[in-house]
Amino acid sequence: MPRDQLEPDIEILPLPDGREATLLIRRSVRARRIVLRVRAAEGGIELVLPGRASRRRGLAFARSKAGWMAEQLAALPGPVPFEHGAELPVMGATLTLRHSDDLLAVAWRDGDTLSVGGPPGGMSDRVERWLRELARREIGARARAKAAAIGQTPGRITLRDTQSRWGSCTEGGNLNFSWRLVLTPEPVLDYVVAHEVAHLVEFNHSRRFWRLVGELCAEPEFARKWLRANGPGLHAYGLRRRSLQAL
Repeated sequence: MPRDQLEPDIEILPLPDGREATLLIRRSVRARRIVLRVRAAEGGIELVLPGRASRRRGLAFARSKAGWMAEQLAALPGPVPFEHGAELPVMGATLTLRHSDDLLAVAWRDGDTLSVGGPPGGMSDRVERWLRELARREIGARARAKAAAIGQTPGRITLRDTQSRWGSCTEGGNLNFSWRLVLTPEPVLDYVVAHEVAHLVEFNHSRRFWRLVGELCAEPEFARKWLRANGPGLHAYGLRRRSLQAL
């Protein structure tokens, strides 16, 4: 857990459609205002409180947004477990997962099929491992090439399973990305890499920054629109809804 965060707590809020929302309450000294975020992987909502905001004030804000929360949760796709027969989007292609316990306990691609061997209980882990390795290769190669094109060298390149950001760049030049970017069309992955690499030169979102992003990738506007519309759904892949209490 980041150092600026305290232990989270849980609140159950009734919604206008008769359902209940599981609210994960978290404090952050970096937050400047109260924020609500959809936690697609868990099917809940995260309430982020600035250091001086009271829990009561945060809950009042959440209750005022009950209609919005109901709409967001209703729109969440159901989980898509990594199991035999599931279809998986991979950089613009659709791969069908095929399992056989008679084969080696690894995953490999054969055309439009992602074959997975070994005991069925470990299939999900093997598929995720394959996706993470693909992400490591694709993102790492693109990040280094784009950085070299602007006379920069990135620091560490790290893959994570982030909830709110697809990528980030630290002041020290380290780049962080969600491995789930390999589930997006190739121009979308390329845009996120370009966005973070551009921060190696422009640690801001100025006009010069956006001009540099446009020089480093071909379809930035398409990618931004795609992520806004489809990004939350990427967290459904490989997951059976986890409990917020377990975080």
